Amino acid sequence: QGQLVESGGGSVQPGGSLRLSCATSGITNSGYCLDWFRQVQGKEREAVASIERDGVLTYADSVKGRFTISKDNAKDTLDLQMNSLKPEDTAVYYCAARPCHYSWPNYWGQGTQVTVSS
Repeated sequence: QGQLVESGGGSVQPGGSLRLSCATSGITNSGYCLDWFRQVQGKEREAVASIERDGVLTYADSVKGRFTISKDNAKDTLDLQMNSLKPEDTAVYYCAARPCHYSWPNYWGQGTQVTVSS
């Protein structure tokens, strides 16, 4: 049974950086793809970045060039390095996992709050 636990959220000023980490216990099957999503209260959850089959990385247009997704197989963690943060990046960020042929995750973390404000 897979379990995802995020850490690393917090508050930062515009232009700052944060690194989110997700422990991906029990999800070691290479047939799984890993994602970061975010959600603003009252809005739909949106995909931010993904590690697809064969390690292909994908990003939402709004975060390209600023965010980097990576996986540490030795530590079983999924990370999201967020640079040049903007107030519109404020959201609850979720780590997620899915069989790669699924379009929507079937495993979710509990979420971690990221607030970008001066």
